[in-house]
Amino acid sequence: MDVHHVTEPAETFTCNAFLALGEEITLVDAGAWDGVVDEIREHTADLDAVVLTHQHGDHVEQLEAVVDAFDPEVYAYDDHPLRDRALEDGDTVRIGDETFNVVYTPGHADDHVSFVSESSLFSGDVVVHDDGAFDYGSFGRTDMAGQSRERLIRSIDDLLERMPDGIEHMYAGHGGVFHGDVRDVVETALERAEKREPKYPDE
Repeated sequence: MDVHHVTEPAETFTCNAFLALGEEITLVDAGAWDGVVDEIREHTADLDAVVLTHQHGDHVEQLEAVVDAFDPEVYAYDDHPLRDRALEDGDTVRIGDETFNVVYTPGHADDHVSFVSESSLFSGDVVVHDDGAFDYGSFGRTDMAGQSRERLIRSIDDLLERMPDGIEHMYAGHGGVFHGDVRDVVETALERAEKREPKYPDE
């Protein structure tokens, strides 16, 4: 699958937004960088869909600009004024050339979902490869209001149960893109989360 990290040039805080080209040209999260529309246009003139992992500001701030520019369908778990289709746990969505299962993964956010195919994982903020707190297997922060480490741990467990063994590509909401043994990265993140130690010193 041809995936481009379209917020990578940003010099301000944003999530990672990924553009998957193919049969269904799809943006996974819209980010908070005001250059994202121009960056998408470097790769495609059309956008079929935007799928949201969750609706924290760094993931949706530019959603309206993306919709105004491309008029895609918007898929989200929770209600949003621009949502066209509600996502539920167990649904399938087409991203690029692959079919992904929707896995409900709250803890970092109540509306968080991840997307799992035979080869790839769009994990949002539930699990990341490296994010400044940990290298090779980190997890979303749970120290803010409405977040839950216990629920996040159950979500990572659920994700592992729903992931095929052969997944080799992980596109997370923050940190770097990972290619390799994704299951091992997710298992490492789960082990760290289960220690209940603060992710950040002031957590």
